[in-house]
Amino acid sequence: MNGKLHLGHAFTLSKAEFAISYERLIGKNALFPFGFHCTGMPIKACADKIKREIETYGNPPNFPPKVPEPEVKAVPKQEEKREDVTKFTSKKGKVKAKASGVEKYQWEIMRESGVKEEEIHKFADANYWLKYFPPIAVEDLKKLGLKIDWRRSFITTDANPYYDAFVRWHFITLNELSKLEFKKRYTIYSPKDGQPCLDHDRQSGEEILPQKYTVVKQEVIDPWPPALESLKSTGKRVFFAPATLRPETMYGQTNCWVLPDGEYGAFEANNNEIFICTARAAKNFSFQGFAPSFGEPKCLKTFKGSELIGTALKAPLSKYPVIYVLPMFTVSTAKGTGVVTSVPSDSPDDYAAFLDVKNKPKVRETYGIKDEMIMHFDPVPIIQIPGLGDRAAVKVVEEKKIKSQNDTVLLEQAKELVYTKGFYEGTMLVGEHKGKKVIDAKPLIKKQLMKEGLAINYCEPAGRVISRSGDECVVCLCDQWFIKYGEEKWKQSAEACLSAMETYNKETRNQFVSTFDWMKKWACSRTYGLGTKLPFDQNWLIESLSDSTIYMAYYTIAHILHADLYGSELGPGKIKPQSLTKEVFDFIFLNKPFPTNTDIPKEVLENMKKEFSYWYPVDLRVSGKDLIPNHLV
Repeated sequence: MNGKLHLGHAFTLSKAEFAISYERLIGKNALFPFGFHCTGMPIKACADKIKREIETYGNPPNFPPKVPEPEVKAVPKQEEKREDVTKFTSKKGKVKAKASGVEKYQWEIMRESGVKEEEIHKFADANYWLKYFPPIAVEDLKKLGLKIDWRRSFITTDANPYYDAFVRWHFITLNELSKLEFKKRYTIYSPKDGQPCLDHDRQSGEEILPQKYTVVKQEVIDPWPPALESLKSTGKRVFFAPATLRPETMYGQTNCWVLPDGEYGAFEANNNEIFICTARAAKNFSFQGFAPSFGEPKCLKTFKGSELIGTALKAPLSKYPVIYVLPMFTVSTAKGTGVVTSVPSDSPDDYAAFLDVKNKPKVRETYGIKDEMIMHFDPVPIIQIPGLGDRAAVKVVEEKKIKSQNDTVLLEQAKELVYTKGFYEGTMLVGEHKGKKVIDAKPLIKKQLMKEGLAINYCEPAGRVISRSGDECVVCLCDQWFIKYGEEKWKQSAEACLSAMETYNKETRNQFVSTFDWMKKWACSRTYGLGTKLPFDQNWLIESLSDSTIYMAYYTIAHILHADLYGSELGPGKIKPQSLTKEVFDFIFLNKPFPTNTDIPKEVLENMKKEFSYWYPVDLRVSGKDLIPNHLV
């Protein structure tokens, strides 16, 4: 509730309204309740923006003139490449860019939404939003003529002591059932907010998850290039840090790639080591325990990629005792570490670029590449793939007549074919796991590299994620409370529930099934925003999706508990919030024995239990497909 309801809400509600009207027409008792979700970052983030604008520009604020953005000619949008072809990716989701042009101040947004100028400053207090927008929504929905039972309406967060008690009971119960755990885990994280940033906390980038890589440590050896010479005197080991999704192919490394015009740095790491990578990657490293200070990458030196070309490296598992850094013009510095290891036998991109350097004297001359850095290297057979042989990339590049690394469309097709068949059908030809299927050998080879200190785990967002505070997110290995949705028995219960549901089309059902597969542990706590505090760890707030997974049950008794949205007026049951103990909720919702120590009359409790049993479970849920991977699952 960080604004007024819009046409999208009306469209969704119309379906529920039609259904409820029909069911009543045929003689059924049909309940249509409506609540107001205020939990999470949106309201707090907007309130803090107004507070900062007042502090910076005054009250009312005197904003500086805006500089109009230059007109940009539209270009056809290319389909985003799949980084890991072995994983399912959904193309559904909310509109990724929620705004265009010059970004508006929050004060201006409030004014345009109809808030009076003299009242806007009050919205610097997050609680004021809770008082302002829900009553407007009620009036708008009444004008729309919806058949809602307004007695059961409420707002969430600890501003409503009754709902707050309900959510605390929910999490005490989950904890008793061992459905929660507290541990370190890779999580999309907002450095500005200092906490995890899941779907409902995001301005853009919904459904994006951490992408896990293996960073292989390629050590710089003599002779050192001039750009790195000063690092040699530090006495620390210096490593190029390429990120790969295919650690099983490291036996076939022939060289390392950098983007000649790319910006790189030498960043201090742990264990007396230095990593060569992009500043973006170093930032992610710093939130994952690979920097002297949490969240603060320490850059010792910066340089262009062209200054690194020709560096001699020792690459783990490679057949070649020395490999060299070479130029690749399609390296992206916006994903991975900006450093790419090269396996031309099993990567079409690598083979195409490898041929460009090997067969084009002008390229070698431009970047000072000596013959010994490239001419004596050849693709190494490491994986046998049915139909593609032991150097699959070589075969496919030749068959598709790919001429250079700039044939991006054909290379993407080749990559899809080689990577997918290699992963599912390939057999290792070299190393300790020779003869094993790639799908089985991959985790074993990664474990081997990690154990020997030759590789580390590295994560980053699989796409660009912007928090509600306007902050670009990273992946952080942080302490966090999680709900263990991936627990097998729990997952089976959800699958059984889904099998009995009418989803009206196969695509919707498939999206549920897909989400069941990847949703293992859900970060359920925050330190910033509005909400209910974890009852057994008051340092954390329960995040905005986790406090509303069973709110539908609360509708069945809300009208008995309180007489207004905020729980400030006693309902007909004359129950005080502090009387809602765990035993009371257990009796109502879990059919447990009547509480022995309660001041709530038996007939009132029996009535609430009867209400719940009569109306629950839910018969119809109307929502959007983009909410399946979060709200609905």
